[in-house]
Amino acid sequence: MLQEKFERVYTKFKLHFYQEIFARFQSREASLTTVETFAMEAIMALGSPTGNEFATFMRISSSNAAYKVNSLIRKGYVVKEQSEHDKREHHLRVTEKYIHYYNISNDYIHTVMDRIQVRFTPAECAKLEEMLTIVDRELMPEVHLESGE
Repeated sequence: MLQEKFERVYTKFKLHFYQEIFARFQSREASLTTVETFAMEAIMALGSPTGNEFATFMRISSSNAAYKVNSLIRKGYVVKEQSEHDKREHHLRVTEKYIHYYNISNDYIHTVMDRIQVRFTPAECAKLEEMLTIVDRELMPEVHLESGE
């Protein structure tokens, strides 16, 4: 039962995102492919990864990663910035253009979180936060993110 409820909530977040994307791009071709959207989600979540860090995380070859990144650069969603510590290294940074695209999903998360805080007591919200922290830190070791608590 718990698994079904979790899957349902996760699916609703995804479907809301898809609805918004289709509504906004109804009259023109979406500028990001599905795979590019996944790549952008990963780059955003990883912070400012190097091309190699991105390739390693996504479990793809460096050349495949470079091809995808170059496409995202051409479309204006990513820029490469030279590392201050190692001038041979470049970090991938998402642009404001992508932040606008990303906020389609993020805004709905904020809406749902506001509704949660209205619907549940502070103690219930604290328990949910505690549970999500445990899921993040202990139960999902396959996906490591540098940022966060």
